[in-house]
Amino acid sequence: MGGLRTGAKLREISHRKIPIIILTGDISTDTLRRVALEQCVQLHKPVKGDELLRIIQRLLATPPDAMAPAASPPEGVEAAGTPIIFVVEDDNHIREGMRGVLEAGGHAVEDYGDCETFLEAFRPGRESCLLLDAHMPGMSGFDLMKRMTDADHLPPTIMITGNSDVKMVVQAMKAGASDFIEKPVVQGELLASVERALEESRDSSVVAAWRDTAASHLSSLTLRQHQIMEMVLDGLPSKNIATDLGISQRTVENHRAEIMRKTGAGSLPALARLVLGAARKSSGEPAY
Repeated sequence: MGGLRTGAKLREISHRKIPIIILTGDISTDTLRRVALEQCVQLHKPVKGDELLRIIQRLLATPPDAMAPAASPPEGVEAAGTPIIFVVEDDNHIREGMRGVLEAGGHAVEDYGDCETFLEAFRPGRESCLLLDAHMPGMSGFDLMKRMTDADHLPPTIMITGNSDVKMVVQAMKAGASDFIEKPVVQGELLASVERALEESRDSSVVAAWRDTAASHLSSLTLRQHQIMEMVLDGLPSKNIATDLGISQRTVENHRAEIMRKTGAGSLPALARLVLGAARKSSGEPAY
């Protein structure tokens, strides 16, 4: 019994959608699709220990409902008006893997290896969502977002990167990204982010309600916690923050933990999204 079958049997016995990581050296398209259909995370051997631990932590923090598979349309049938999910990513394996996950979740997908090819093929007017790698040879993801924003054609955009730099998260969202996902991409997180982006683009009341919630969470922070949060989002480590504020590093770490608890943010990218959402509420900025 292989890993995929073992995982499926374990879920069947336990009646739980247990997160599963498949470790393999097989990078074939068929394997990518089979892993995607089972909604498992695929890691290619050899796997780095710190990467594996980070993914385990993210999987354990994923709400069960976010991991549930979306309903798929009948095979070979695409519903009228079905949104197109554009994937622009220069890494073939990552691009194929995301396509497999999205198609298994019932989405129509078009994928491109660079921004230039995508721009040539893109036609505005249809409901869509853009999954965009931040750094690619030639035109970068940020350059593409700016060009599409200038033309007033930017769809809901999810920035994808292998770098968890908080400054990049802030830069991406200020540029108009609706969300930010780190590589390696977790299936449940990817599907949930796409669904959220599409829902927010269809209904402005969803965005308004989410911004109200973001503002409410941030209002519970003390002045000191606001101060430390801003410094964290500027990319400063706890040691530097402690020196600048004249307090101990342990005090900074305690404040950081309390900030995450009060806001309900599971990661720094999630915290950045919350802060920028609240800021857009205050300024009255439209969602897209």
